[in-house]
Amino acid sequence: MTIASRMMDLGTETAFEVLAKARALEAQGKQIIHLEIGEPDFDTPDHIVQAGIQALKDGYTHYGPTPGLPELREAIARNSREVRGIDTNPSHVVVTPGAKPIMFYVILALAEPGVEVIYPNPGFPIYESMIRFSGATPVPMQLLEEKSYHPDLADFSNKITDKTKLIILNSPENPCGSALTNEELQEIAKIIENRPDIYVMADEIYKDILYTGEHHTIAGFPGMAERTIILDGFSKSYAMTGWRLGYGICPEELVPHITRLAVNSVSCAASFSQMAAIAALDGPQDDVYAMASEFSQRRRMITDGLRSIPGIRCPEPEGAFYAFPSISETGLSSHEFEERALSEAGVALLSGSAFGEYGEGYVRLSYANSQENIQIALENISKFVQSL
Repeated sequence: MTIASRMMDLGTETAFEVLAKARALEAQGKQIIHLEIGEPDFDTPDHIVQAGIQALKDGYTHYGPTPGLPELREAIARNSREVRGIDTNPSHVVVTPGAKPIMFYVILALAEPGVEVIYPNPGFPIYESMIRFSGATPVPMQLLEEKSYHPDLADFSNKITDKTKLIILNSPENPCGSALTNEELQEIAKIIENRPDIYVMADEIYKDILYTGEHHTIAGFPGMAERTIILDGFSKSYAMTGWRLGYGICPEELVPHITRLAVNSVSCAASFSQMAAIAALDGPQDDVYAMASEFSQRRRMITDGLRSIPGIRCPEPEGAFYAFPSISETGLSSHEFEERALSEAGVALLSGSAFGEYGEGYVRLSYANSQENIQIALENISKFVQSL
């Protein structure tokens, strides 16, 4: 079989590869603590589940409009006005099966050969994968450990060229857990204010899992709403990963292009999932706050535990549910640490190099697991590192 050459530019998420290795070891009787998958370990709140069940009973089992059910688009717009403080029209909202399609469609619609796209590195690996797949040139914006994984904005400014078409921001960030400040976003907006041809994709999927301060969006600054695509969804905030539902809030001129890409790939998102999502946005938020509070406790536990291990440094995450410690002083590469932590310590975690060139020397641990399991994992990692 001859495979199209563009497939060589398509990357993957190693989390699922590590999960498969971990499951194979468990099948052999080995106990594994899972800190590799970025998925809340909570069930979807009951009122959302009940809304989904009722939607199925009410016949929401058919195709819906490609951009999403009007009721959900209105609920998303209303939520955006309330939470982000930006004027959002339902017609600017496109609903998709998960948030990844928005990422995919925006990059395909704006990037092409000869275009440069700036993206965070270490960062979600699908950014670079999709940039390369589109034929555009990925330009990494390094997140610096010494700045608690915030970028050097002077260096960022120097990366902008006449070829820059899209800038990807992720806050709170995967894998580092950093969250851009209002001042940083303001400075980024100022840097590009005289380049109306540059668009921003703001990945805000972890906005509700923030430990200090408030969430800020670059779309809130003058002139930025018209050139910002906000990417969000329900998987992280509402523990709805299996419901597969995300959305984009897009500039008006981009909506028909995103919609056509959706027509050609997924047709539409599941109607009953969309009705459940309305209940998520309009219903009580107690479960969201409780989940974020529990993650905050785990954050302190995992950060303190990692810092107590000789040879490991770990800035404290500001949001999301990931720790991104430096393991360079152990003498192991990121991939070696990942492999040996799994086989020798029984802890599934991810190599930092899976998140880009600047991730080498680091590993990612998801603390979407119980405090009891996190404590066991920390003890096992400590024994493993001290045995090196």
